[in-house]
Amino acid sequence: MSTATNTNTSRAMTLAQRRRAVLDQGGLLSSRRIAQKPANKTFYVIFFTVLTLIAFGLVMVMSSSSIVALNRGSSPWTMFFKQLMWACFGTLGMAFFYRFPYSMMRKWVFSFLVIGYVAMLLPFVPNIGVSTNGARAWVAFGPIGFQPSEFLKFFLLVYCANLLGRRQKEVTDISRTIKPMVTAWLVAVVLCLAQKDLGGAIVMTCIVLMVMFMSGVPMRIVGAIGGASTFGAMLFTLTTSSRRNRWTAFLNLDETRGSFGYQVWQSILSISNGGVSGVGVGAGTGKWGYVPLAHSDFIFSTIAEEFGLIGVTLVIGGFLLLVLFGLRAAMGAQEKFGALLASGITMWFAVQAIINIGGVSGSMPVTGLTLPLISYGGSSLLVCMSAAGLLMNVARNMK
Repeated sequence: MSTATNTNTSRAMTLAQRRRAVLDQGGLLSSRRIAQKPANKTFYVIFFTVLTLIAFGLVMVMSSSSIVALNRGSSPWTMFFKQLMWACFGTLGMAFFYRFPYSMMRKWVFSFLVIGYVAMLLPFVPNIGVSTNGARAWVAFGPIGFQPSEFLKFFLLVYCANLLGRRQKEVTDISRTIKPMVTAWLVAVVLCLAQKDLGGAIVMTCIVLMVMFMSGVPMRIVGAIGGASTFGAMLFTLTTSSRRNRWTAFLNLDETRGSFGYQVWQSILSISNGGVSGVGVGAGTGKWGYVPLAHSDFIFSTIAEEFGLIGVTLVIGGFLLLVLFGLRAAMGAQEKFGALLASGITMWFAVQAIINIGGVSGSMPVTGLTLPLISYGGSSLLVCMSAAGLLMNVARNMK
């Protein structure tokens, strides 16, 4: 009799009620309720800022990539449509990580980290590995290509946030907490350096240091790792004369503008040509072969030339808003894991934007990093949008 009653009750339940019952039986209902809180100011600011940067990036990719595509014998719309396709995939990723109860990610953090490590070996496989500007950091399967280090950034962040979140009372324990986290970070950095991708290694290091700082790891440990990383980066830079010359070219552009500093010199000319209001969308001249990679790594120079100081202010202001409200989301997160995720994502976007803009403007060495959410690059856009969705998830679930 009771079985028949339960069956009839189950049939009368709506789909939403059935899903809630399954979650309740699995002990996941509380995690699911997290994503049902009403949106707040922090969420809306992050949401509209991310959308604005993505939309602006699509416009600039369309403007800056058409000449490159024509020179390659393709349609001027080719790169734009590829970027638009990746933006659609990124929208799905952003929506998924926004709605997904992020505490459930803890079950698979180690597995995803291992997958990330294995993917980093793919660029060394013949016929699918691709070298660009001296770095062997890309993989191509026919028309589809991606950069594994972009995914490893995300996996490493989630792994470290989970480790430190679970062992809040043991953050000073070298063997239990510090050693496994440093090991995971070192493996990621070594794989990046093997690909000659120092920029990716720097971003991963900053992500790990930020997560350690936010978790309460003593500053002597954070400082020691930061100092050792700086020393290691200097040694890596000095190992070959070409890498050393490329990294120090920005210090004396007058003498290096015809060789290692050519790209930065042309970028500065494009930036200065923009003035206050810019020359207009599509009217920039730097992308006509003067500034290499004007659609990807050096897209900021195209923005400055075509939109002037107004466009520069919009982009930098957007990233400042992301940093401010991303940290606010981290400080107001319901649990330590969410706080570490939000702070790590915020530092990721901030550091990568600073390094990219600094290199394009001649203030820092050029590292080959893209401008998050804006530069041409499918894997970068997909992963950054997914990370932004996770940041919005934490922001909406603030205390």
